[in-house]
Amino acid sequence: MVPELMDRPDADRAELAASLAFIRMVNRRLGGTAALLRYLRKQAAAWPRDRPVRLLDVGTGSADIPLAVVQWAAAAGHDFRVTAIDLHPTTLELAREFIGDRPEIDLVQLDALKLMDHFQPGAFDYAHAGMFLHHLPDIEVMTVLRMMQRLATRAVIWNDLLRNLVGRLGIRLLTLKRGTPAMVRHDGIVSVAKGFTRAEARHLAARAGLENITVRTHLLHRFTLVSEMAAAR
Repeated sequence: MVPELMDRPDADRAELAASLAFIRMVNRRLGGTAALLRYLRKQAAAWPRDRPVRLLDVGTGSADIPLAVVQWAAAAGHDFRVTAIDLHPTTLELAREFIGDRPEIDLVQLDALKLMDHFQPGAFDYAHAGMFLHHLPDIEVMTVLRMMQRLATRAVIWNDLLRNLVGRLGIRLLTLKRGTPAMVRHDGIVSVAKGFTRAEARHLAARAGLENITVRTHLLHRFTLVSEMAAAR
């Protein structure tokens, strides 16, 4: 598995900032953020009013998706809180700069493989991973999905890249611009190559023990896999 440069502990801060800005653009313009918001809007009518709704965001990057969620929730009158984790300390520094003063978002430095060491089962309503699980080998994908299932009481949402011709052509077009940082170009191409087919994602989720699985495609290059719990608390 070819590693992404942004995962290196010694990643250059300026290049990492450029890579995170590129990911924000991809999430915003190519459906990743909208996919989660669309799902949560459909769920909102059933949310409790006597406590906050809680979401765990695994591998948060810039925390741009959590920011979009809490902004929407606040405008819609929902009390929504996000715990956003990432292992890379510089990434978290950049995330703090990006989101500013948002008390609804708690940024935590944490290895995704150690979620159960930090949180209690059922600590969240939803567990979401956006463009993160493709960074991991399959055995670790299943491990993280299994822990996300234990931590969430309503649903697990896996939001990631499809490995297909559309994605490969699209990322090359997006990174052709002169001056595109080497990290952005390298990691974009590697990310798509490490993406999943719908069948692979469903298979991994089922092997991890997830149930009630639905997989949807967004703009031909992205998917969301949702596993809903039988009874929400």
